[in-house]
Amino acid sequence: MMTKKKNKFIFITGGVVSSLGKGITASSVACLMESRGIKVTNIKMDPYINVDPGTMNPYQHGEVFVTEDGAECDLDLGHYERFTSSTMSAYNNITTGKVYQTVIERERKGEYLGKTVQVIPHITDEIKRRILLAAQNSDVAIVEVGGTVGDIESQPFLEAVRQMKAEMGAQNVCYIHVTLVPFIESVQEMKTKPTQHSVKELREIGIQPDFIACRTKTTLPQDIKDKIALFCNVSPENVISEVDVKYIYEIPLKLREEGLDDKIADLLNMWTPSPKLDKWKKMVERLHNPQGNITIGMVGKYVQVIDAYKSLFEALVHGGIANNIRVDIKFIDSNNLNEQNYQEELKSLDGILIPGGFGERGIEGKILSARYARENNVPFFGICLGMQIMAIEFCRNRLGLKDANSLEFNTKTPNPVICMMDEQKNITYMGGTMRLGGYKCILNPKSLAYKCYQKEEIVERHRHRYEFNNEYRERFEKHGMVFSGLSPDSKLVEIMELKGHKFYLGCQFHPEFKSRPLEPHPLFAAFVKAAYENRKSNQKGKK
Repeated sequence: MMTKKKNKFIFITGGVVSSLGKGITASSVACLMESRGIKVTNIKMDPYINVDPGTMNPYQHGEVFVTEDGAECDLDLGHYERFTSSTMSAYNNITTGKVYQTVIERERKGEYLGKTVQVIPHITDEIKRRILLAAQNSDVAIVEVGGTVGDIESQPFLEAVRQMKAEMGAQNVCYIHVTLVPFIESVQEMKTKPTQHSVKELREIGIQPDFIACRTKTTLPQDIKDKIALFCNVSPENVISEVDVKYIYEIPLKLREEGLDDKIADLLNMWTPSPKLDKWKKMVERLHNPQGNITIGMVGKYVQVIDAYKSLFEALVHGGIANNIRVDIKFIDSNNLNEQNYQEELKSLDGILIPGGFGERGIEGKILSARYARENNVPFFGICLGMQIMAIEFCRNRLGLKDANSLEFNTKTPNPVICMMDEQKNITYMGGTMRLGGYKCILNPKSLAYKCYQKEEIVERHRHRYEFNNEYRERFEKHGMVFSGLSPDSKLVEIMELKGHKFYLGCQFHPEFKSRPLEPHPLFAAFVKAAYENRKSNQKGKK
């Protein structure tokens, strides 16, 4: 397989257990390499047979991240964007489903000329083709292999990764293996055996790691590094401590202290200037030294799995960075809110956020939360479904239409303030068929939304099938609701906000997908600021 230029590739695998933080490691390596003036991209390879995670339950997979071009992707792509200036696309997420779908379609068209289609070479060739396609506009591609070494699902990906070193040249490929070095309390010792076995499994596949990144509670002593190096056939200086930290944005700085980026540059035979991390360091310093704090209540139905709201969580952190405030998030299960307890449950909050979601479960608790925020002048931010909840509550309790609802939850409601988009009505496939990706929105220059963005035209990412019903627009406006963001043809409501409220704003799109620690999203920065001002005014009132 050929490519116009010799890209450099850093492949990141994981062993021992899942959820070790390969995505954060991949993002941090990309951050460091970009800080040295290198153009980077990240690629995530997911071994599941789903074409994409769009139809998966958040309890199983966590958040579905949406790219600018409308791809539903693994949440690690969100980390990749937050740690670098790169913008991910559909090419940056490779799944078993996509690979096999392409190969089978080619076989049906007769493109394999009567050959027996096999995992090797046909599946592995397709994996390599997709890696090269995603990497073509970068100098270095950091490729994360999902799953754990030893999983049967990931074997074709690992085989493709193995082949690439021979095809691209040893000076163009680097392998980093992320493992766990547990500390056994009963004997007060770090144990290296899980790492040894994990690397042994990787070497049996034919991959010799160049670096071993060890997840650990404390820095690895030199004797432990030496032991891992001896049994895993790497240099002791290439055994990296990846210590637990308070904020994930510290990881690039910790890896820099270990000299990982210097070692990678040497191994890949790359001359680069020293990393420029001043802005990143200042951002981390602000995280550790806030000038105040607030508590935001996130009212949802997937709160038992925080990864279901990963980008939202990080966007709130970014809003805190913008205001030099620590944001504490209280996750509230909307299923547990009712008429009897909702005021008591919500009264201690400085702000309330209702995230996106699907399905009827927990909806009434969310509606109560929106009502509480509106009636008590508590800063409120509704995102996607959250904006629709805001509309249903307003319709019921300000317009007096008590049976108002969304057609998603009640197909027979006489007052469908939320209805299905026209282009969605005849769709039969569930996967990849929503309104997805970046769309333009025109802002009202006299609105709060415009004050946040400081421009009239914005582009934000969407993931929804339902929209505000324009038949109710005039009645809403008569009662103080402002439709401050509309599609360019004015047919779709993108942002609504309430006059005279501290901050009561909903948006149909997902602003969290475009927030970064060095560039906090303006809506989150404004929401956090409003919540902090609300907290200060409440504290003054108590004195």
